[in-house]
Amino acid sequence: MDSVDEPTTPFGTFTAQTSKLSRQYQALLDQSTPHVAYRWVGTGVALLLFFVRVFVAQGWYIVAYALGIYLLNLFLAFLQPKFDPSNEAMDNDMEDGSAGTLPTRQDEEFRPFIRRLPEFKFWHAATRAISIAFVCSWFNIFDVPVFWPVLVMYWLMLFILTMRKQIQHMIKYRYVPFSFGKARYGKTSN
Repeated sequence: MDSVDEPTTPFGTFTAQTSKLSRQYQALLDQSTPHVAYRWVGTGVALLLFFVRVFVAQGWYIVAYALGIYLLNLFLAFLQPKFDPSNEAMDNDMEDGSAGTLPTRQDEEFRPFIRRLPEFKFWHAATRAISIAFVCSWFNIFDVPVFWPVLVMYWLMLFILTMRKQIQHMIKYRYVPFSFGKARYGKTSN
C-alpha cells in the first residue's frame, strides 16, 4: 500500500526535494540570525573574494558595477525609515498611531526608528547578490568589454549624490538610523 507522504510522479519527487532543501536553507538562516558580526564578516570576505576575482581576471566590470549599484540601493533602503516623514498625507490617513512621522518637536510622542529594510534582510540580499555576481564572473558571456574607470567614476558620483540627499533628509527630519552614540536607558540593579 502506498504511503500518503511518498510522491508518485517525477514532479512530486522534485517538489518534495525542493521543499526539503528550502526547509534546510531556512533552518540555516534561522540559526545564523543572532550571529550578526560573523554574518557580516562572511559577507565581507565573499565581497573581497569577488573583487580579487575581478582584479586578477581583469574583466567582469559590468557585473561589479551592477553589484555596486544594487548594494548601494540596499544600503539606502537600510538607512531610510519605514514610514517616510516627508509624506504628510500618510500621517493624516493613519489615525490609529500604527504609522506616522518621526517626532520633530519636543512635545511630540517618541516613535522608534523602524528601518525600511531590516538588517537581516539587508545582509541576506547582499550576500545573495555577491554570490550571484561571483558565479557570473566565471562565465564569459557576462564579460562585456568596457572602460572601467568611467564606471568607477560614475558609481562614485552616484554614491556621493545619493548619500548627500539621504543625509539632508536625515537632517531635515532629525533622525539617526544608527544606535551607536545614542543614550541607552536600561534597568539598573540596586
